[in-house]
Amino acid sequence: MDLSFLSDGHKDCSPVSFALWLKECGFKAPLCDLFEQHAIDGESFGLLNENDLREMGIEQIGLRKRILFLIDQWRSYVKHQKPQSPGEIPSLVGPTNDLTVATHVRPFAPNSRIRTKSDRTYNSSLAYGERVSLFERPVAYRCLSSQSESYSVCENNPKLWKVAVSAFYAMFAFSITSFVMVLVHERLPDMSKYPPLPDILLDNLPYIPWAFEAAEVVAVALLAIWLAVLAFHRHRFILLRRYCSLLGTVFLLRSVTMFITSLSAPGRHLSTECRPFVFHSFSERLLRAAEIFFGLGMTLRGVRTCGDYIFSGHTAVITMLNFFITEYTPANFHPLHTFTWILNVFGVFFILAAHEHYSIDVFVAVYITSRLFLYYHWLANNQFLMRQDKQRARIWFPLFAFFESESRGSVPPEFSNPFDGLLQFLKCRLLPRHVSRILIPPRAPCYFHEKVN
Repeated sequence: MDLSFLSDGHKDCSPVSFALWLKECGFKAPLCDLFEQHAIDGESFGLLNENDLREMGIEQIGLRKRILFLIDQWRSYVKHQKPQSPGEIPSLVGPTNDLTVATHVRPFAPNSRIRTKSDRTYNSSLAYGERVSLFERPVAYRCLSSQSESYSVCENNPKLWKVAVSAFYAMFAFSITSFVMVLVHERLPDMSKYPPLPDILLDNLPYIPWAFEAAEVVAVALLAIWLAVLAFHRHRFILLRRYCSLLGTVFLLRSVTMFITSLSAPGRHLSTECRPFVFHSFSERLLRAAEIFFGLGMTLRGVRTCGDYIFSGHTAVITMLNFFITEYTPANFHPLHTFTWILNVFGVFFILAAHEHYSIDVFVAVYITSRLFLYYHWLANNQFLMRQDKQRARIWFPLFAFFESESRGSVPPEFSNPFDGLLQFLKCRLLPRHVSRILIPPRAPCYFHEKVN
């Protein structure tokens, strides 16, 4: 059986030529005509499986197995050619140089640093709907570097209006949370009637008066690191959009959980500070919510709240910042990652040591924040695997489907000078051309004054 017909020697392997080749292989004319009627050429022949043969009307099991055996022989033949480049790949049809079809794509989770793998070739009949890789070559899963490409493959030109929508969503969620915190403070149980609930950790952890302020200092330190990463990251707009959307979702969930159930204050030291407020009008509640909103709910800014226990907002913010820093910085930044995780652990410890939250508040905050982060990024990084579930994603995850509609993979840890754009703007628009060439070295073509070929 001459399989070289399907390789470099026969570039024009049309359905007619392929049917003639099947006759030379010993198949009867009606079967060859059937392949020609279905426009089966050399390329599509290598992708057939048993279900395809059934749909074509080939009912005889022995005949189907003979055809599958021929397909397997052809795949083995191509595999042993070991092509070195797309131009050297054995071609089944003239214009097609790259016939690689990804199979067994292993989805990667956030913080997964291995983005490439080699496709495997199957030499057996395939189940219905399964695809086969014809050639063994690396398949890249991560975003291509924008340094080597004219655009970013992870998301081509992220829209600034989506970033603005995500920021508005986060502020709206925090404003709702601030107002709910006012309501739950009104509904706070009287400590004289409802003492602190038993808690295995708080009962064995001594109260530290300055611990809650220390937890907020930890949050500020993590925020400073995150802002630095955000400023110098090449895909800063994608990062900002994801941070705002996730943080807003966490705070909306928190506003629901803390309003549903009102727990008594977790520490006896709160007996003088956590007394139920009585507001006589809606405007008074709005003013108190504005104080919480602009004070960011922080004790360091003079804001004292009670009743917002399930779950801990401080823990959620600290955990979210840690996850974003470790996800969007290079994997070999081990000292930074270790430092942020230590800050995360100590932040949780300080919150518990301050007796400002029950242990369940902290546990639920860590769990919800980490799960939301991981699920969101897993979906964003593997959208190419779930194109057939787009409609389902729009129904169950409308916010994700809206913000990540153009996402094509994971965001690589690439960094750039955030002032390059400003310098180029000054060079191209504000300064005379001869002055800008002296003061500002050229970093990129200036498309404002002249067209660069």
